[in-house]
Amino acid sequence: MLSIDKATQQDIVRVAHLLADVARVQTLRLFRTPDLVSDDKSKPDAIFDPVTEADRAAEAAMRAILEVERPDDGILGEEMGTSAGTSGLTWVLDPIDGTRGYISGTPTWGVLIAVSNVAGPQFGIIDQPYIGERFVGGFGHATLTGPHGTTPLVTRARTHLPDATLLSTFPEVGTPLERRAFEAVSKAVKLTRYGMDCYGYALLAAGQVDLVIEAGLQPYDIHAPIAVIKAAGGIVSNWQGGVAHLGGRVIAAANADVHAVALATLQEIIDG
Repeated sequence: MLSIDKATQQDIVRVAHLLADVARVQTLRLFRTPDLVSDDKSKPDAIFDPVTEADRAAEAAMRAILEVERPDDGILGEEMGTSAGTSGLTWVLDPIDGTRGYISGTPTWGVLIAVSNVAGPQFGIIDQPYIGERFVGGFGHATLTGPHGTTPLVTRARTHLPDATLLSTFPEVGTPLERRAFEAVSKAVKLTRYGMDCYGYALLAAGQVDLVIEAGLQPYDIHAPIAVIKAAGGIVSNWQGGVAHLGGRVIAAANADVHAVALATLQEIIDG
């Protein structure tokens, strides 16, 4: 299934908002409370990778809705794995993207919901429950609903790299080679900020920043951001300029100009 008919598009949007609504309830229930407990699901000697009751409860609640509303669709979730479907559509769920931020009390985490087919993400939501912001993109629409009402999502127009703002989650970025490539771009821009998780991609779609560069991503980390950013006019690719929805090394850019220059800088280091 490459094309999605209008009726199915409308139903996807309806159900996606139901998922975001229920995930808000489950994630806010424990956020900044003394009852929050996290477990470390990382492998030995790996970076701390927390998971909380809120992660599991939010994904379970979203899956329960999909079982009723879209039973023929597949599901790929961070906490509960893959469920096969027959429709050609897959819901890609990250119940809390940025759990480290969540357990630290910062509001830069979010709920990621995407619907993808064999061509990649077609519709996505980046939801920040605590702030009450919902970034939505796909099927010809891109909007932000939040404290200021509902406004269009539009990425920044042409930006020269020396004037750009770059976001990432970890200063370390990835392997030593990946870090060197990232630092080459970081040295060329005006401002680099860290610790954003999925909220960085939302800010790019909202026209606040120019670049997000990361490595080591999983598919559920990036499907929703791809859909939202593309709908807002931006570009998301891997560090070779190809598709990014498989995860790994990802560069998101506000426009083709800044994407091309930043991508060339990354490739100069990676390709030696």
